Amino acid sequence: MIEKNKEYILDIMSQGYEGEGVAKINGTFPVFIQGALVGEKVKVKIIKAKKSYAYGKLVEVLESSSERCTPKCDVYKRCGGCKLQHSTYKSQLDFKYERVKDCIDKIGKLNPDLVMYPLGMNEPWRYRNKVQLPIGLVNGEIKIGFFAERSHEIIDMQNCLIQDDIADKVVELTREWIIKHNIKPYNVDGQYDDSGILRHIMIRRGFITNEVMVVIVTNGDKLPYKDEFVSMISENIPGIKSIIQNINSKPTNVILGLESKTLWGEDTISDYIGEFRFNISPLSFFQVNPIQTEVLYSKALEYAELTGEETVFDAYCGTGTITLFLSKKAKKVYGVEIIPQAIDNAWINAKENNVDNVEFFVGESEVVIPDLINKGVKSDVVVVDPPRKGCDKKLLDAISNIDAKRIVYVSCDPSTLARDLAILDQNGYETKIIQPVDMFPHTAHIENVALLTKK
Repeated sequence: MIEKNKEYILDIMSQGYEGEGVAKINGTFPVFIQGALVGEKVKVKIIKAKKSYAYGKLVEVLESSSERCTPKCDVYKRCGGCKLQHSTYKSQLDFKYERVKDCIDKIGKLNPDLVMYPLGMNEPWRYRNKVQLPIGLVNGEIKIGFFAERSHEIIDMQNCLIQDDIADKVVELTREWIIKHNIKPYNVDGQYDDSGILRHIMIRRGFITNEVMVVIVTNGDKLPYKDEFVSMISENIPGIKSIIQNINSKPTNVILGLESKTLWGEDTISDYIGEFRFNISPLSFFQVNPIQTEVLYSKALEYAELTGEETVFDAYCGTGTITLFLSKKAKKVYGVEIIPQAIDNAWINAKENNVDNVEFFVGESEVVIPDLINKGVKSDVVVVDPPRKGCDKKLLDAISNIDAKRIVYVSCDPSTLARDLAILDQNGYETKIIQPVDMFPHTAHIENVALLTKK
């Protein structure tokens, strides 16, 4: 019987879906150890023991993997953001490759050889164009950073190596402004205080345009010394175009409220994905890694095999980013999204990019798409880009009844992708290829794009 708080010497045999090392006691009982790598011998302290598995804390690496490296981040072990910084980038891609293959094999019951090696980044640092950081008071000291994993403890941050470096400067200035004017945060020692004012600071930057947006999130309308904040940011941040106050008075973990006030400059900034320009508001969804987003969307366009004569359905189209990419080579693209504000942005994006062969609809894809078919709209290609939970089975069945030649499935979760590919296989569509794209280096996340054809 495995004992909590007891130390064990273990060999790491594999990696779990979050990148943690996996060892087995007596060859059968799995122990998950964050920070351990395949091939290592480690000393582990058991911190949680269940009937069929346990979690261990890495005490010491006795025999190190050749893929182990020193994390660049000073707060790596405390911050829950980048779990894989202790391994080389090549080994991170190896892990993600094996993870996708494992999901396709075990969950999808499909051939894992369909999975290609991930498309990684040449420079896997400073790749994010947006950061949202909680502001708190901890033991009387202002903290701005990320929450520690599974807690509301704020890990103070001087710089973050996966964010754009302009964010580091904004955080530094914001901290100075808060301390100078003694402005109280909403988060005090891990608890929400209704009398506090500041909740989060959000920074967005256009990688192509270099336009910067700074959003200060407050608990109510009140923002003392806001003129000083505006002057400080506008005078010291290169490329600043928009300074906004977002109001969120609800006791919630949701970061942004629905009301925003422009304190200085424009309501939006802009950036490009490929040749298309997009306006970005505080509440807009925009992929956080624009370099790899272009790689992902270009691969989706390649798999669609458009000649200029096809009609395409784009389910879960969001603000129309993939829709516009598809419009370059399609006769007509119909985008469907359940969020009305996203469709409003999609129409604006199409207009500003002079794209006139697209049409957008608000509603559930599993309802709208069959309705379009009943009205005589026939689709040659269907593209889906669902949230992490994957596609609704009603949509998968509706797609299968369209009799389209090809389905292109863009996914942010290998597990739900594998599940949905299995359903589509039963419905008469054969998976031809799955291409992972590494959008989030140093984390366990991996995007994929899959091509299916009618059997």
